[in-house]
Amino acid sequence: MIPGMPLNTDYSYTFVNNSREEKFRWDLRDKSIVTRVVMSVNGQMQRHTWSESIKQWVIQWSMPADLCSVYAVCGSFGVCDTNGVENCNCLPGFEPASSRNWDLNSWSSGCVRKTSLKCSNKTSVNEEQDGFLLMSNMGLPEDSETLKVESVEECESACLNSCSCTAYAYESGCLIWNGELRNLKRLSVNNTEAMNLHLRLAAAELASQSTKNKRHIAIMLVAIGGALMILCIALVLAWRCYAKRLKRRTVVTDGSLKLFEYDYLRRCTDNFSKKLGKGSFGSVFKGELPDSTLIAVKKLEGFRQGEKQFRTEVATLGAIQHVNLVRLRGFCFKGAERILVYDYMPNGSLDSHLFTSDSKSLDWKARFRIILGVAKALAYLHEECRECIIHCDIKPENVLLDSDFSPKVADFGMAKLIDRNFDRALTTARGTLGYLAPEWILGLPITPKADVYSYGMMLFEIISGRRNTEPLKDGRVGYFPLWAATNISEGEVLTLLDERLQGEVDTEELKRACRIACWCIQDGEAIRPTMVEIVRILEGVKDIGVAPIPRSLQQLVNDQYLSTYSTS
Repeated sequence: MIPGMPLNTDYSYTFVNNSREEKFRWDLRDKSIVTRVVMSVNGQMQRHTWSESIKQWVIQWSMPADLCSVYAVCGSFGVCDTNGVENCNCLPGFEPASSRNWDLNSWSSGCVRKTSLKCSNKTSVNEEQDGFLLMSNMGLPEDSETLKVESVEECESACLNSCSCTAYAYESGCLIWNGELRNLKRLSVNNTEAMNLHLRLAAAELASQSTKNKRHIAIMLVAIGGALMILCIALVLAWRCYAKRLKRRTVVTDGSLKLFEYDYLRRCTDNFSKKLGKGSFGSVFKGELPDSTLIAVKKLEGFRQGEKQFRTEVATLGAIQHVNLVRLRGFCFKGAERILVYDYMPNGSLDSHLFTSDSKSLDWKARFRIILGVAKALAYLHEECRECIIHCDIKPENVLLDSDFSPKVADFGMAKLIDRNFDRALTTARGTLGYLAPEWILGLPITPKADVYSYGMMLFEIISGRRNTEPLKDGRVGYFPLWAATNISEGEVLTLLDERLQGEVDTEELKRACRIACWCIQDGEAIRPTMVEIVRILEGVKDIGVAPIPRSLQQLVNDQYLSTYSTS
């Protein structure tokens, strides 16, 4: 691979390296993809691919990936800093040679001195001499000249006595630079390549820099003191307002959310002793209200992450209501404690019935009711709420079952709300591997189709009663969704069914569910169905054809894995 260029399954790659040549080539597998390679104004080679879904060019990779690795990207006397607000800045005592170019983020014209050095204009002997400004944590240019001197003072004197010398550095030896400085980088404090550079400036500029530094320090101290005082006051006021707002807040779930006292919940749960389970954000305990109503109490752990999930769940579940969503009864906050109170689900989570051998297997009628119920819940979240709600973590562990085995979608701690004026949101990849949509893993903005992908992956597991990555009984390993997609394309849907059902299934319902699963996991979000369409298909109102096998699955698993699941 070319350094900095990520692997992409849309291409085939060839690298030739012999005594006559070194050659790298990549060819498109899918000729319908529109792509172009261009040289940017700042010297990076970039590959752009046209995205039909968002109607714009998307940068797939840039070389070099680090802008500061481009030769002289900031021009002469410019400093490259990819971690700063601006990628390029002029050295102290310098200004852009072309302000217009710099305003357009084209920095190759570099910088020029504000005040000429003494050597260049032959000023009188009474005028102050040039001096040096210390620049810390710098990545230095490679075109230096090495001088054999005994001390840093001798190194400085040698540079000062040469009219062409513009900077020096003294670490294990004396390095000087003559003429223009190019390829300067500002590095982090912990970077082992960071060195001190002594930049030659006119005396007037040194005095100006000294005055600026003193003024900056004074301003900084005053600003820090004032900011700390304002921050303390703001935190106190914000906490008071937040507490009052939570106490006053009412929502539309059978009245209003209840603010529970911590000691009250401690008594209801017998001091949090009846533990039902533990997740990534905290533990869940069984409790009982004075009127004998059973509740599930989730204690969130980790103040920062727990606070985020607490706010998200209250804001999301507190404002919506659906028969296939778990009901949030109320909440509690005391000090660092953050607690959510739900209706108790006596049959636990879906995964405990699908993947546990000692549990009673769900019959097909119950499984299809769960498949349809979850689809209706997601369709409600995506289309019928005031804001579009993306759950972001659909999997069997987050589907709870009530006494009638009706599904209740739960755990909204990762949910993302999108205003109806927008169609997608940019967010960091979160959720559970194996259920994450490809665009999310690539860091692209997501839409409700990310939930559709997760739903499709979960459908395979509901149908088969096994984890998608679970090995076969003989110990061989394969990826079930690929084998399933292959069999679905060939019409062999009964081979996917959980063996524990012994073939007792509504064949038409099974066929619809299998085809939906395959459409849901397509690479392109644009061709995945919406949850509203999925509900109509499951109910038999709308027909659906056979989906193509996703290209990403074909790339993920080789022929050996595929033969593992061969039915021949």
